[in-house]
Amino acid sequence: MSGRQKLVLVTLAVLLVASFALAVGVGGGERGRAGEPSGVVGRLSGLAGGSSTVDPATVRAGCDRTADVLSFVGGCELRVADPGGLRTLVLRSGRAFTVTAPAPRDADLTVRADAEPGDDGEAVARIAVDDAAVVLLRCPGGVACTVTIAAT
Repeated sequence: MSGRQKLVLVTLAVLLVASFALAVGVGGGERGRAGEPSGVVGRLSGLAGGSSTVDPATVRAGCDRTADVLSFVGGCELRVADPGGLRTLVLRSGRAFTVTAPAPRDADLTVRADAEPGDDGEAVARIAVDDAAVVLLRCPGGVACTVTIAAT
């Protein structure tokens, strides 16, 4: 190996170590939360159109609705107005439920998701919506079900 090649390798190694040290030193040492982007990601999200979730006020329901809480036995049809871009419809419940919705981006697919309560006792479904859509909710066993259309 020539002297020039050694110099290039040493320079690259120094730059790599300096970049790593800078990246570690700039971090605040705090743990992030997946649902709460902060820093640069949060600012970029704000510039890209604000909230990434569907506004509950733009969702119409074919079942009983009090504020953002849906009550039904068996199933409920939701009509989501065009959100003007890719957004996420967030649905929460204390019991298991199933969601069926068209896939976004003009895909000729129907997506089905089964939401099961987690350790916190809450079942959450997140559905991507980029156009006006019909979303179907079902609760297994034909029992009464309540689902909340969440803002986040």
